[in-house]
Amino acid sequence: MTLSRRPPSRRRLSGRPLLCLPAVILLAAMAGCSSTDASASVAVPHPPEPEAALCRALHKELPKTVAYLDREDPEPRSELTAGWGDAAIVLRCGVPRPERMGDAQADAVEADGVNWMLEERDSGPRFTTTYRATYVEVTMGARFAHDSTPLAQLAAPVKKTIPSSL
Repeated sequence: MTLSRRPPSRRRLSGRPLLCLPAVILLAAMAGCSSTDASASVAVPHPPEPEAALCRALHKELPKTVAYLDREDPEPRSELTAGWGDAAIVLRCGVPRPERMGDAQADAVEADGVNWMLEERDSGPRFTTTYRATYVEVTMGARFAHDSTPLAQLAAPVKKTIPSSL
């Protein structure tokens, strides 16, 4: 019996094309279905009803644009979430109290009368309101790491609809 030897690169690939085919088809299908105007997906919070009512009121007051980005609410659609600029800025209302909030060394900022706890992340900052009847979280892309414009633009609706807990 004579064995023919193929070059290593061909032998290595010879048994894989059929195994890789489903992955290639899946990637192609995902690429074909995705577009820049598709909404991002975020987890919808599940606050108690009194807090959810505050969040629904906030949802009605949120601006159509933030930092020159148009409103593009994430999926699944909910009155507890909002987004601007295809998830460049995402707001979630009624989130649980962040663990870091108990840290006396946690960074905080104030924007137009609303206090926010800051959490630095590689993907961009996350801010959560402090001293409010429910927690409002705003995540931003890295390009907003040193820009408080979005928080300032969200402050008036938060002050109007989410009472201070002080």
